[in-house]
Amino acid sequence: MHERIYAALANKDTDACRVDKTLSNSTGSSRPWLLQDGHHLEKAAVHFTSAGGPSLPSAAAELHPNLAGKRFSAVSVSVIVHPRNPHVPAAHMNIRYFDVQTRPHHWHFGGGFDLTPHLPCLEDAVSWHRSARAICRSDSEYVNMKRSCDAYFRLTHRSEQRGVGGIFFDEFTRAPFGETLQFVRSVGEAFLDAYLVIFNRRCRIAWSIEDEQWMLHRRGRYVEFNLSIDRGTRYGLQSGRRVESVLASLPPRATWHIGHPPRPGSPYEQLVREFLVPRDWLGLENRGSVRTS
Repeated sequence: MHERIYAALANKDTDACRVDKTLSNSTGSSRPWLLQDGHHLEKAAVHFTSAGGPSLPSAAAELHPNLAGKRFSAVSVSVIVHPRNPHVPAAHMNIRYFDVQTRPHHWHFGGGFDLTPHLPCLEDAVSWHRSARAICRSDSEYVNMKRSCDAYFRLTHRSEQRGVGGIFFDEFTRAPFGETLQFVRSVGEAFLDAYLVIFNRRCRIAWSIEDEQWMLHRRGRYVEFNLSIDRGTRYGLQSGRRVESVLASLPPRATWHIGHPPRPGSPYEQLVREFLVPRDWLGLENRGSVRTS
């Protein structure tokens, strides 16, 4: 999975500088692979990590505090893409597995993917969510995972979504184990296929200086989320991972302004008004047959 995603992104931008590393220490190993400074990809990080230790960090045990401090092992694949073209959305995917040595034995998967557009495009949002729905067993499972994504990827201090969401799941188990593993694999595959479709149809559209300035402004919001809210960032820092790898999701450029209302009547205003709010992109949540927990 890690290799396939990295190779596919590298194939889309042969001008990007490749940084392929394999690191190991007493607690595990990692492959923090980067593509950066390319014609289409300003930065793309595709990381594989295998880790463990005598004490599960608290950030990884927020739903089950009784697991904090227990011996654990974990495996994850994380992807973040920051494109050069403002018409191409940023994208994120993470899949992870935790095994905690408790009685009874505890294991779970977590992960999902989400899309963060800089400019509004209904076609992209709908196709992204169609791909998410396709890997779920039912409309209700998709709706539950979508709502979890909307709830998690939200800048609460600004009362706005990070983007148009996708699916998100945590503490996920499905008997038998192999069925859960297959679903998690399908998340990584669906992410890559869905993102490449969007990337291919947007990456050659011309953009203006104003578009780029707006993209940098929206990246600033991305940074705010990752540094103040994201549990994955806190887990990485608490578990002693390599700091450069933990913060690889941060964009290479971003801006902050005191106030920065979008120009009235602009696509930027449309993004904030219509896309950075939870929406039923597929019209499934209003169907009487969909029952959510």
